[in-house]
Amino acid sequence: MEPPQLPPQSTQCCVAGGGPAGLVLGYLLARAGVDVVVLEKHADFLRDFRGDTIHPSTLTVLDDLGLLEAFLRLPHQEVTELTGDIYGERVTIADFRHLPPPGGFLVLIPQWDFLDFIAAQARQLPSFGLRMGATAEGLVEEDGAVVGVHVREGDRRYAIRADLVVGADGRHTTIREAAGLPTEDIGAPIDVLWFRLPRDAARDPARTGGTIRPGAMLVTLNRETYWQCAFVIPKGSLARLQQQGIAAFRDRVAGLADFLAGAVGALGSWDDVKLLQVQINRMPRWFRRGLLCIGDAAHAMSPVGGVGINLAIQDAVAASNLLAQPLREGRLTVDDLAAVQRRRQWPAQVTQRAQVAIQNELLSPVLARTEAPASVPLPVRLLQRLPLLRRLPARLVGIGVRPERVRTKPVAPR
Repeated sequence: MEPPQLPPQSTQCCVAGGGPAGLVLGYLLARAGVDVVVLEKHADFLRDFRGDTIHPSTLTVLDDLGLLEAFLRLPHQEVTELTGDIYGERVTIADFRHLPPPGGFLVLIPQWDFLDFIAAQARQLPSFGLRMGATAEGLVEEDGAVVGVHVREGDRRYAIRADLVVGADGRHTTIREAAGLPTEDIGAPIDVLWFRLPRDAARDPARTGGTIRPGAMLVTLNRETYWQCAFVIPKGSLARLQQQGIAAFRDRVAGLADFLAGAVGALGSWDDVKLLQVQINRMPRWFRRGLLCIGDAAHAMSPVGGVGINLAIQDAVAASNLLAQPLREGRLTVDDLAAVQRRRQWPAQVTQRAQVAIQNELLSPVLARTEAPASVPLPVRLLQRLPLLRRLPARLVGIGVRPERVRTKPVAPR
């Protein structure tokens, strides 16, 4: 039996995807007086996200909005340095303490807490609507223009007509495919295994960072009561690893970070290890008449540097700065959408090029090694001897290229 088809609804902007980019954009546009509906296909935000770092660039956005103090009252951890154990040498890779306020640290917080926080702020705005469990299944088109989305919500189907549809539905976007917009696959030589292990606060180190040994790299994020771990593997090698058994994998993790030796027993089976298939791609064109893609839907990022979420939020800020007034006044044009891509395409491409360089020049050689190098690599020696150099990776990771500031002002509802 076909689900009931409801009459079409309408709004000024319909955002497909209630992730960081979609929710922040929805909040900013509603704050600027635009009628917005955000569609999130899941019933809640309680899922195992792969990105839990909020960088100084995003803290600055929250500060612009007067939300930073409330956000920092949520349970979180603050990371002032990223460290590495590289072939047995301890090195500080990035020192965030020298970044301008309100930076100075990264925030580690479950992404669902960040999304719940933004959603709660946005729901206070009368022109904002968030529909959980609502999936954008396709586009409504007329005369070559996108004029809305087809929505499935439970056993109901309906259309939402909108002056603008925004695809913020991540790297597995359906909006991009429905629009027929092409994607360039840049490729990635790595995948990441994502898992958590219990942490002994009295015994374990407090640092957040990574460990490099011949043939392996492990990142450990200190989440107070547990370690969030990312184990880097050559792309497509999971099946070979699984054939060796979960016990061999536990031994390998414990061999990389001895402080985890007593915790690896928490990995009872491969069901406790999630595969993140790394991909880097980008759309040559982010828009059509009536449609714009942002965030991972427009440019999927590698997890290198943990910048994907924060770059997507920068897209949302730029989009709201450029589109709020034309949307509010009912005069949005294709040129306005092109301006968003012109503003954000270069930062995305520069960041992707840096990620590709790190993957190809650092990670792939590390994973291919069978023994440690005769000496510590030159970049590591420079970071050890010249502390000022640690400010550069801190700025690139924490603030990024062409950071955005909120330029829109709160507007009373019509």
